[in-house]
Amino acid sequence: MLEVSGLTKVYGEGENAVHALSGVDFVVEKGEIVLIVGSSGSGKSTLLNMIGLLDRPTEGKILLDGTDTTVLSDGGISSFRNKKLGFIFQFSNLITDLTILENVMLPLQIGGGGSEESARDLLEAVGLTDQMHKRANKVSGGQAQRAAIARGLINRPSIVLADEPTGNLDSVTSEKIVELIKSMARKLGQTFVIVTHDRQHFGDVDRIITIKDGRAVEAMEVAA
Repeated sequence: MLEVSGLTKVYGEGENAVHALSGVDFVVEKGEIVLIVGSSGSGKSTLLNMIGLLDRPTEGKILLDGTDTTVLSDGGISSFRNKKLGFIFQFSNLITDLTILENVMLPLQIGGGGSEESARDLLEAVGLTDQMHKRANKVSGGQAQRAAIARGLINRPSIVLADEPTGNLDSVTSEKIVELIKSMARKLGQTFVIVTHDRQHFGDVDRIITIKDGRAVEAMEVAA
């Protein structure tokens, strides 16, 4: 599903060069939940930005569904990202003057293959049937993040990338969001790659990749 090979990202030149990533290698299989962990400044968010095609690497390759994304044009990247990738952020990033249903349907307007019925089905799956017609600024933080998960899944992406999806939530709500992610992974066979500083909340996952000083110092399988 995802193969990262020799991934390097350097900002600046000469004495001012900063190596955010230095030769990172790992593989993610279809249907896995993979955590990327590391201290602040370790390079984990930079890595997620590379995988999400939000920034280009200095060197190395990112293969997604067999496509070398590092050679795509800017236009090709946008199209590929919309079709193959879903995103969940630390803050739900919902548009406040749209309803929950309208927010979930937004990716469909950028060329996705879903429908209003599929959006309704996803909102039912994440427990928001009774909230879908409320404006986004009228629901709780946990409900907004559930909507963000539905939005990330609406185009049936190959991989959902999540950047600190529980970082803005209290511990009880965080546990509920983690269980929801795991449930959707099982139901849909969905692949998740998740950057988090909150390893303990996620319990058993398929793989943990530890980033330190821009390198993958550990990649271990943890699920039975």
